[in-house]
Amino acid sequence: MSKFKEYDVEEIDALCSLGKALSSPIRIEIMQLLYEEGMIIGDIAKKLDLPASSTAFHLKILEEAGLIRMEKQPGTRGTVKFCIRKVDYITVSLIKKNTDVSEIFNAEMPVGAFSSCQVTPTCGMFGPDGYIGNEDTEYCFYYPERMKAGILWTSSGYVEYKFSNGVPRKRKIKRASISMEICSEAPGYKEDWKSDLTLWVNDVEVGTWTCPGDFGGRRGRLNPPAWPNGSTQYGMQVVWEIRSDGSYLNGEKISEVTVNQLSIMDRAFVSVKIGNKPGAKYEGGFNLFGKHYGDYNQDIVLTMEY
Repeated sequence: MSKFKEYDVEEIDALCSLGKALSSPIRIEIMQLLYEEGMIIGDIAKKLDLPASSTAFHLKILEEAGLIRMEKQPGTRGTVKFCIRKVDYITVSLIKKNTDVSEIFNAEMPVGAFSSCQVTPTCGMFGPDGYIGNEDTEYCFYYPERMKAGILWTSSGYVEYKFSNGVPRKRKIKRASISMEICSEAPGYKEDWKSDLTLWVNDVEVGTWTCPGDFGGRRGRLNPPAWPNGSTQYGMQVVWEIRSDGSYLNGEKISEVTVNQLSIMDRAFVSVKIGNKPGAKYEGGFNLFGKHYGDYNQDIVLTMEY
C-alpha cells in the first residue's frame, strides 16, 4: 500500500528538513533503492560505492526528515541498522490558512452503526426488511445487519458511535455539535413518559436533558408503510453544541463543559455516546431515528468548526 505524507506551509522546520533531505542526488538514490525492500547500511553503501560513514550521514538526514526509518537488528558481528522507506508520495501545501475564516467538518452516522451498546427490554431495531433479529434480545444488537437499522430503541442503557476525525492535524476546534432525532421509550408509546438523556463526547459528560415523552399519537412524517401504528412514531430534533463558553441544547445552556475539555485533536475518532446514566431520576430509555423514519430525514450528524 502506498504511503502518503502531507506538509503544511506553516510547518517551517519540517519543510526545511524535507528540503535538505531531497537536495542531494545521493539521498534521492537511497530513496530509490529502498522503494521495493529495506536494506542494511552496509548493502546501501556497496550499491552506491560509498564509505559506510558517508552513507550513515545521508541516512540520518533522511530519517530526521521522516522519509525513512532505521531499526536495529542482530547481525553476524553485533547489531546492524536496517533502513525502511516510510513515504511514497509527498504533498506540500503552500497556502497559508486564514485564521479569521472557519472551516467545517461534517459527518453523518447511521443509527445502527454504533460501536458499543447496553440495552434492556423493551428494545429492538427495525430496517428496510423489517425487524432486525428478535425484539427484546440484547445479542441481536451485535448482528452485522444492525448497520441497516433506521430506528432503534431501548428502555435504558446507551449506544456509542465513533466518528472518524477528519479535521486536519494541528487545527483548533472552535465548536462541536451533534444533531439527532430522539425521544423516550415506553412500551407501545406514552406521550408523557420522561427520560433523562445524557450525552458524552470522548468520555466527557456534556450534559443531561429530560425528554418529555415517547411520541406515537400520529404517524411519523417519513415512516415507511411497514412501520406499525400503535408504537413510537417520531422524536424531537435535538442539537447539542459544545462551545468555548459551555455546552448548549437547542440554544439553551445546559452545562459548563467547553470544547477544549473534549481533547478532540488527541484522537483519530470522536466518540459520541447517548443514553441514561445509571440511577437517573427518569430512566425512560430512548428511541433513535435515522433517515426515512420519524419527522427529520437525518441520521446522527457530527459537525466540527475549526
